[in-house]
Amino acid sequence: MAHRLSLASGVLPEFGAVDVVEAGAATGFDAVGLWIDPAEWTAQHTRDTRAALARTGIPVLDVEVVWIKPDSALDDHRKVIDVGAELGAANVLCVSSHPDHGVTADTLSALCRHADGSGMRVALEFGIFTEVRNLKQALAVIGQVDHPLAALLVDPIHVDRSGTTVAEVAAIDPALLPYAQFCDARALRPDPADFAAVIADAVDLREQCGAGALPLAALLEALPPDVPLSIELRSAALREAFSHPVLRAKAVLDATRGWLNTLT
Repeated sequence: MAHRLSLASGVLPEFGAVDVVEAGAATGFDAVGLWIDPAEWTAQHTRDTRAALARTGIPVLDVEVVWIKPDSALDDHRKVIDVGAELGAANVLCVSSHPDHGVTADTLSALCRHADGSGMRVALEFGIFTEVRNLKQALAVIGQVDHPLAALLVDPIHVDRSGTTVAEVAAIDPALLPYAQFCDARALRPDPADFAAVIADAVDLREQCGAGALPLAALLEALPPDVPLSIELRSAALREAFSHPVLRAKAVLDATRGWLNTLT
C-alpha cells in the first residue's frame, strides 16, 4: 500500500508555517508538518496558517515540538497542542530531556488528557539527543502513560544511532504508530558523548532516502503497511543547494518517490 508523504517542518527550518504549507501543496506532498514555538506563535500565525491550509487543501500530519525539560512549562506544551488542534493536526511530536522518566510519563499523561477530543495523538520520539534514548526506554515510558492517545514516533536516523534494531521496530504494536519519520544517513555514527556532533548529525547531515547507509527498505517493511511518512530531511547541503522552499521541497519529494519506486 502506498504511504502518504508529509513535508516535515525540518526540511524548511528557516521558513514559517505558511511557507511550509504552500511548498508542500505546490510540490505534491500529501500533508505537512509544522513547527510551533509557543513563545513566538500568535493568534495571527494561527489565522494565516489556517487560511493557507484552507486555500491549498493540504492537511497537517503533525505539529512540533513539545520538548519536556526540567524547566519547561506545561502551559507551553498545552499551547502547542491547542494550536495543533486549531490547525487540524493529527499528531503532536514530543521529546524529553528530563532525566526522570517518571516525570516524562506524568507529563505525557497530562498532555494526552489535554489532547482528548482533539483527534490528535501524542507521539514520543526517542533518540540519543534526548533522555529517552532508545526504543526500549520509549516503550517503558509509554507503558506508564496508559492513555489511548499516547503514541511512539520512529525516525530511522535515531533508530540507527541508538542501536535499536529493525527486529525491535517490527515488534512494535502497530496501534502505537500513527505515523513515522523517514530519511537516510551516512554510516559514520557520531560519538554519543559528543552532544554537538550528535546534533550536527541530526540537523545538518541527513541524506535523501536511498543515498545513505541506513537499512531503509527493511525499516519500511517493519512499519505498518499504510503508515504515513513524515520526510524529516534536515540537511545543510539541501539548504545550501535549494534556497527556495518549493525547490527544496520538490527535491526531497522527487528523491523520496524515486527511492520508493525502486522497492516496487
